Amino acid sequence: MSKDYVPAEVWSLDSGNGGEWAGVNRPVSGATHEKALPVGQHPFQLYSMGTPNGQKVTIMFEELLALGKNAEYDAYLIKIMEGDQFSSGFVDINPNSKIPALVDHSGAEPIEVFESGSILVYLAEKFGAFLPEDTVQRTKTLNWLFWLHGSAPFLGGGFGHFYAYAPEKFEYPINRYTMEVKRQLDVLDKHLAKNRFLAGDEYTIADIATWPWYGNLVIYNGYDAAKFLSVHEYTHVVRWANEIAEREPVQRGRIVNKIRGEEWEQLAERHKAEDITEVLNKKS
Repeated sequence: MSKDYVPAEVWSLDSGNGGEWAGVNRPVSGATHEKALPVGQHPFQLYSMGTPNGQKVTIMFEELLALGKNAEYDAYLIKIMEGDQFSSGFVDINPNSKIPALVDHSGAEPIEVFESGSILVYLAEKFGAFLPEDTVQRTKTLNWLFWLHGSAPFLGGGFGHFYAYAPEKFEYPINRYTMEVKRQLDVLDKHLAKNRFLAGDEYTIADIATWPWYGNLVIYNGYDAAKFLSVHEYTHVVRWANEIAEREPVQRGRIVNKIRGEEWEQLAERHKAEDITEVLNKKS
């Protein structure tokens, strides 16, 4: 690509898309190979990877377990760089071939749930937790949950892609998405200046969904961009992010299905609580 690039009259796959993630993108849907998914012993079977969207759900499970809910789960790693999401077993659960995907075996027949926001709502309603029953508070929670699902693609697929993963650096898309991400951080910062959590004083699925994206960005230097984005300026976002990061279920959930980072924060699969505890003990 260059300043002289002119799109073809009709796009073709030969145009390619390059970059670290080129192998996971294609212009058609459906399975590329036959492969059944493993099934463990617990009521919930999660097929995921420890990206921000994956962390939402494992954090939710750990929060539910901390409340004493019967939410035991097996979490299997889907290696998206190797195309596991295009297996016949995964596509049967999620025809969109994106993580995470969940199967609930606790009832008379299995229930398949995909899209991380849908999974959070499903679990919140099933267990009566982290989604207020009061109409006003429920609406506030869903407002911010949907805000996250409309905003995160600009942070990940937009800014993150062009700043961190694209095979070449281009000023225009980086500037465009940087401006939008900083606007989003400003939206959060102004709101959190007046609210402890996104829906007010109560910790909800809106926080659980948003923290893996924006909390990771401002605390753990997501995309190695904390300095570039001057995240320290968003003091209320940093305060909110740090408070949530101190929650034990968050610390546990953020390492599940994760295969990058320090050794103590990598856990490819989770089948029992001790799996996480053993990994976290390595930190000390």
